[in-house]
Amino acid sequence: RRARRRRPTTPGVARRRRGPARRAPRGGGRPVSLTVVTVLHRSAPELAALLASLDRHLPDRQLVVVDTGEDDGGAALARRHGAEVLELRENPGFGAANNLGVTRARHEVTALLNPDVVLLDGGLRCLADAAREQDALHVPALHDPDGTPQRSAHPMPGTARELLPALLPGPLLPGALRRRAEPWRPVGRGARTVGWAIAAALVARTATLRALGPFDADAFLHYEDLDLCLRAAAGGAPTVLHPAVVLEHLGGHSTGRAPSRLGDEARRRRVVVGARLGPQALARDDAAQALTFLTRGVRPGA
Repeated sequence: RRARRRRPTTPGVARRRRGPARRAPRGGGRPVSLTVVTVLHRSAPELAALLASLDRHLPDRQLVVVDTGEDDGGAALARRHGAEVLELRENPGFGAANNLGVTRARHEVTALLNPDVVLLDGGLRCLADAAREQDALHVPALHDPDGTPQRSAHPMPGTARELLPALLPGPLLPGALRRRAEPWRPVGRGARTVGWAIAAALVARTATLRALGPFDADAFLHYEDLDLCLRAAAGGAPTVLHPAVVLEHLGGHSTGRAPSRLGDEARRRRVVVGARLGPQALARDDAAQALTFLTRGVRPGA
């Protein structure tokens, strides 16, 4: 066998390693014009990690924190990190609190971050740059603390892409179809348009967010992000997933594990899909959701 030729390397520059290790996006260390809005609800323990990561990777941001729950020390902690803090002890809801925070933004681009996310590098700057170039809702990939990818991006409700993974286990779908049906999977690094995404971390032009609300202030909880993405898409601003930008997301701490949560979420989803996409899309989405719940737990690789 012929010996493989080794590529020459530049002194002082490490060779790029093959394998699953994620390459940090560029952008760390340079100034960025960005406002970060975070809504708290008994979130002081999670907030500490977010603030530390912001100080490390995005020290030059404007930070607006809206505290909607009982005073657990989160507001004081945010102030110590230079945040402008708005205290709404009556808790108007996640959407209304975010809307108020966005009104305080001083920069062209705003990032909406849940308190239970953590920046791992300077990738948020890349999303800010993308928002300046394209009027869209730009979202990162979300991972569990152990690195497991979360189902954070989804096809448009009521479409064939949504129905496919409900009918067939993901591993049985051809590669291209699986990427469309399950856009959250870490395949490829290029940006891709998706139907909607979890708004635990979302970056967009401030003017666009203000025009949208960004959230429906009358919706207290559940599927505010689906509603936002559908309204934005109808106005010409799609949701764009950037798989190369990864944030850690603890997830779900504000709502807990109440038995009634799944029912509340299902009812709210039907309201959003019916209002934004119409009765035919709602019927197809109902079928996809029903099939998903029937097959969940027995589908390998789901």
